[in-house]
Amino acid sequence: MSNRDYYESLGIHKGASDDEIKAAFRKLARQYHPDVSKAADAEEKFKEINEAYGVLSDQQKRTQYDRFGKAGLGDLGGMPDFATMDFGDIFEEILGGFGFSTGRRSRNSPRRGRDLQMAITLTFEEAVFGVEREIEFQHEITCSRCNGSGAEPGTTPTRCSTCNGQGEVRQVRQSFLGQMVQTATCPTCNGRGEIISSPCKTCRGGGLERKTVKKKVQIPAGVDGGTQIRLAGEGQPGVNGGPHGSLFLVLDVKPHKFFKRRENDILLNLDINLAQATLGADIDVPTLNGNAKLKIPSGTQPGKIFKLRGKGVPYLRRNGSGEQLVIVNVAIPKKLSKEQRELFEQLADSLGTTVKPQEKGFLDWLNESFGG
Repeated sequence: MSNRDYYESLGIHKGASDDEIKAAFRKLARQYHPDVSKAADAEEKFKEINEAYGVLSDQQKRTQYDRFGKAGLGDLGGMPDFATMDFGDIFEEILGGFGFSTGRRSRNSPRRGRDLQMAITLTFEEAVFGVEREIEFQHEITCSRCNGSGAEPGTTPTRCSTCNGQGEVRQVRQSFLGQMVQTATCPTCNGRGEIISSPCKTCRGGGLERKTVKKKVQIPAGVDGGTQIRLAGEGQPGVNGGPHGSLFLVLDVKPHKFFKRRENDILLNLDINLAQATLGADIDVPTLNGNAKLKIPSGTQPGKIFKLRGKGVPYLRRNGSGEQLVIVNVAIPKKLSKEQRELFEQLADSLGTTVKPQEKGFLDWLNESFGG
């Protein structure tokens, strides 16, 4: 029995939950398993964490240990008895990753089919409002000629004599935990468990054939670049009767000429002239739903942000939409007619030449407006 505190051995606090204890054990077991770790003390470390887990995962032993320490375990014992103790899915998970089998899972058990992925490009408007798209993709289905057996009709696969139909070969070895079974794919039948002497002419013995599928898909309003849409059952077929995988549509959205998106808000930079900013005006602002009226107050400064409620992107999982944020820029004319120049000269005379330093610049106003 180790002299080290069990909680310290697993790297957890005394009030750790059962899930935290199990997670800590999994992590350390992967790290110190003697068949994987090259450390000289790996076997001792592995024994230590198993001893700690054997006590802390048992409520009766843990209670005694918390009250009286290791001396309080008495006949309960600190070291787990591997002959009677069931670590269940923990060892299955840990040892499975190392090429071992605990006998709890067979290669011939049903397994879910592989998922597929397909990229779809949308316009900015399609992402905002949603669209129905017809997609075309290929996936595999059970061969129509041999019904998935892989053998030419009229012939029958024979059981592999190397693995006796199991699809895997096993080698039993002794370790301090007892007998461990190392498994590998059968080299004779490549894991099928059967030998096909006359392969099907359509699928060439694979049991599957490729099929082109056309399907209409509804893209919901409010999606964005990187959004994934899952089409269940449209992936590769399962193994040994397992369910089909899924097809994931990965969306990409083209940029818009004028509009930009920030989550569910739409941003629009809008130029107004000096007179509109100074005197105020009622203007038409472009939105994805058509033009909307916007009142520009007199004395509007560059960088002023106006909000058009409900003109943004619809929320994906609830009702309502974001806003359209109109960022006003006052456009300074580069060329003036003779009459315009005379008017500006008169205005310049009336305004004077005094300049006043500003405490805040344009970028400061933008940062404040957008919470930067």
